[in-house]
Amino acid sequence: MPVETGSFRPSELVEIVRLDPGIRLDIRYATANNFVGRPVYDEPRAFLQRPAAEALVKAHRWLKAHGYGIVVFDGYRPWRVTKLFWELTPPDKRNYVADPSKGSLHNRGCAVDVSMYDLNTGELVTMPSDYDEMSERAHPDYTGGTEEQRRLRDLLRTAMELHDFKVYRYEWWHFDHKDWRQYRVQDIPFSEIPVSELPSQPGEIPPSNPRL
Repeated sequence: MPVETGSFRPSELVEIVRLDPGIRLDIRYATANNFVGRPVYDEPRAFLQRPAAEALVKAHRWLKAHGYGIVVFDGYRPWRVTKLFWELTPPDKRNYVADPSKGSLHNRGCAVDVSMYDLNTGELVTMPSDYDEMSERAHPDYTGGTEEQRRLRDLLRTAMELHDFKVYRYEWWHFDHKDWRQYRVQDIPFSEIPVSELPSQPGEIPPSNPRL
């Protein structure tokens, strides 16, 4: 893992669906349906640092007015998985994975991979590329595909960027939260992440309870 110096905020990874169960999960790294071809997570769960998780909930609720909800493919990612991805990716495709010597923003709990589902049908929308596709079709400024695919991609980007995220230039699905510099790279397994407090009222975002 990278050696980091300086002052960082205490980590407070929270499970996204505990803040809003309307956010759906499609954790493909817990299945064989990913570019590795086998599961790399033991559990289909998704976590973010609390400010990022709360911002994601706000983006999801904004999208509901447009007829869509958020689907999460991945959130916090242990560093050892980033290292595996780097080792398995051809050098000419490494724009699509993070260098483990620096760590990924996923390792900090401040990056999230998302798409949208249609609230009426419950179906995942079609974007210009598949998730984790390592091609120019994945770029957020790709001009191909259909007009509807680009409209949906751009709607997702608008929702996320209105709520303190920034899209990654090579992946329409990858968004980084503005606070990422305040958190360390981590390698903690999902099973060892402390359980966050549940909201006391439906729809309420629970209070902060930092844990080292």
